[in-house]
Amino acid sequence: MSHAVTIEEPQAQPQVSQTRYPERSRAGSHISSNRAYDFLYDPLFIVSSEKDHTQANIQATLIRSRLRKVPRFKTMFSNLIHYPRYSLYWSKSDPVPPFISREWKGHKEKHREALQQLTTTDASFQMPKEVYEDPEVTGKNRYKYFERPFLPFFQQMPFNVVYAVSKAEPYTFPPTSTKHLSIPSKSTVGTQTDYRDADVQTDPYSPEYVVCQDSIPELLTLATLTWGRGLPAGQAEVEMIERAREKRAWEATLPALSDTSQFEKRRKMMNEMERKEWAFREQEIEKLQEIRLEVLKELLRKREENQNEVNMKHLNARWSKLQEGKEAKMAKIQRTHVSTIRKLVGKRKNIEGKLERRNIIKDYSDYASQVYGPLSRLGCFPDNNSEDFVVKNYYLNTYEGLVELESCLPDFVTQPRIRAPKPKVITTKAGFLKRTARLDYELAEVHKALLDKKNKVLEAKKPPRFLQRNPIPQPRLPTPTLEMTSNEEEEIEMAVIYLQKLLRGRVVQNMMFEGKEKRLELIQELRTCHALQEDEKLVKKAEKQVTLALQRQRNLHEHKVSLVENHLAGLEGRALADMFDFLSKELVRLQEERRIHAFVMLAERQRRVREAEESGRRQVEKQRLREEDEIFKEVVKVHHSTISSYLEDIILNTEANTAEEQARAEIEKMAEKINDIAYEMESRRTYLQSEEIVAELVYSFLIPEVQKYFVKEKVRNAQRKHILAAHQIIHSYTESMVQKRLTEGEQDEASNAAMLLEKETQNENNS
Repeated sequence: MSHAVTIEEPQAQPQVSQTRYPERSRAGSHISSNRAYDFLYDPLFIVSSEKDHTQANIQATLIRSRLRKVPRFKTMFSNLIHYPRYSLYWSKSDPVPPFISREWKGHKEKHREALQQLTTTDASFQMPKEVYEDPEVTGKNRYKYFERPFLPFFQQMPFNVVYAVSKAEPYTFPPTSTKHLSIPSKSTVGTQTDYRDADVQTDPYSPEYVVCQDSIPELLTLATLTWGRGLPAGQAEVEMIERAREKRAWEATLPALSDTSQFEKRRKMMNEMERKEWAFREQEIEKLQEIRLEVLKELLRKREENQNEVNMKHLNARWSKLQEGKEAKMAKIQRTHVSTIRKLVGKRKNIEGKLERRNIIKDYSDYASQVYGPLSRLGCFPDNNSEDFVVKNYYLNTYEGLVELESCLPDFVTQPRIRAPKPKVITTKAGFLKRTARLDYELAEVHKALLDKKNKVLEAKKPPRFLQRNPIPQPRLPTPTLEMTSNEEEEIEMAVIYLQKLLRGRVVQNMMFEGKEKRLELIQELRTCHALQEDEKLVKKAEKQVTLALQRQRNLHEHKVSLVENHLAGLEGRALADMFDFLSKELVRLQEERRIHAFVMLAERQRRVREAEESGRRQVEKQRLREEDEIFKEVVKVHHSTISSYLEDIILNTEANTAEEQARAEIEKMAEKINDIAYEMESRRTYLQSEEIVAELVYSFLIPEVQKYFVKEKVRNAQRKHILAAHQIIHSYTESMVQKRLTEGEQDEASNAAMLLEKETQNENNS
């Protein structure tokens, strides 16, 4: 199938038009989020109308929303409605530049079509020539004309292109540059496609038409049929067209409304046609109901099959899992059994527990001993390094060796002779069956009978040939009536009863009339056959037909009733299953709730006991901390007193040292002076003067020193008395405080234990 293709402005990614792919023009169905404005930018993207253009614009606006979420830093992590996390602001930046037109491109095409219609109606009007832009095939757009499809493999094949000779229309181009040579603006070629137009065209083209006056073509009666809704026409559409033709023919045979004498005939004909239409409508309704029932049956069957398949899969998986567990347990039991048996056998061999030496001769003479077949559970693996013992033969490992070995073999090995088996003799020479053959024959007959019984198909129950007596239903209970107090109410009741009788009679009459209309053809057939057969045969045949019709109707009614009952039973079963499921779940929930409540009560009781124990321990700890604080305070006081005394001693020692140093310095000075004076006096003094000086020195140095020592001893004895008294006072006070704290702690523990026992007894009584 060849087409003429006109190349004007090739694109890197060509698009398709509305006539070829109408679904591309659906503005709201194929717009991608990253190509939302193709209807504005893409020159080959075409929408069918201005309405679709507006819809595409709205959808592009919704896809590329200009609303921006600006977070509020104070309530950034809030989930409350009246304290939102962010605010919505309308962004002023438009994704479409202002120089891009947002109008529909179809206005120009409509203007061009209007001009073309004007040229067809007015011969004096001349269509202005269209000026096309130079495509610049050899210039900047040269790369567009070298697009080739990507092929997974390259194969030298001739191009399937047929060039068609056509005359190119002359077009006026704007003045171009002299750099490039002028080339024709269009070139028409014929291509061979793999698809037909019918494969891609979803809605066939319907041309416009003009109806002549005083004529109604029959084809216009099918204007309501569209592609996909009646076209292409099937059996139902053909039947509808035939009925429409019959109705038009019947309308042509109707008497005119102006003829009053034929008014009754017209009414009868219209009533008859109305009955036929109602009967046809009932048939259509019955057909639709049967189709729906079939569809429902098929859906139910498929659902049951799927459910059965799922159940079988679950059962098979469960069975296989249980079987694997069973096999694993059996294997474990078997291994345990073997090991215990082996241990028992080993124990029985040496009951007395005597130690026996190894009998080497017996081990090597018994081929089942550990020498020939050591056990791997004893630490010996005889198959280690088994590849060392593999036979490597040239005749078995190479193809040449196999060929040489095959050539050495005799012919009966490579070319075996097949002999036909002889039939088994099952009879004796006297012609009787052997006992084995008789048993085989009997077994074959029994097997055949079992297969026949297994594959036997139950025959459907045949309907009875004649009518059978149905059980008489129980009479309806009498309707309760009220006693009338006045004549007016009695008259009203009688009128209502009479009206009910009329309505019931009318219903029975309508039912009889409908039955008569349904079996009108049968009645006419009986009337036509009445003159050809005898009266008795006709009566029997009529009775037979009536009986069969009643049986068929009864079977149909029973079938419908059974379907309805099955459906109702399914609905009731589903409702009951849901109700029982809900009740069972509620029961489980209540049981779980009670169990959890019991656990909560036990946990609460345990928590209270632990809190009581913890409070007792906390009170003891607080008491101990208070005692330690008091002891620490007393120790700190003692430390302060010792520190003060220590500091006093240090100060006194430093004062004594400084005084001693100053005294030594003064004494040295005075000694120097005295030495000078003494040396002068010594040079001048006599013997008597020296003895006098020695006596004065002894009196001034020895006697004061002894007095100082006695004074220091007196002071030390006085201080020792005061220190002993202070130590006795401190120790007596601390011992009394410790004994008092211990007695108070024991009393607090006893009171806490009594309170805990009272709380536990109260909780048990409450529970």
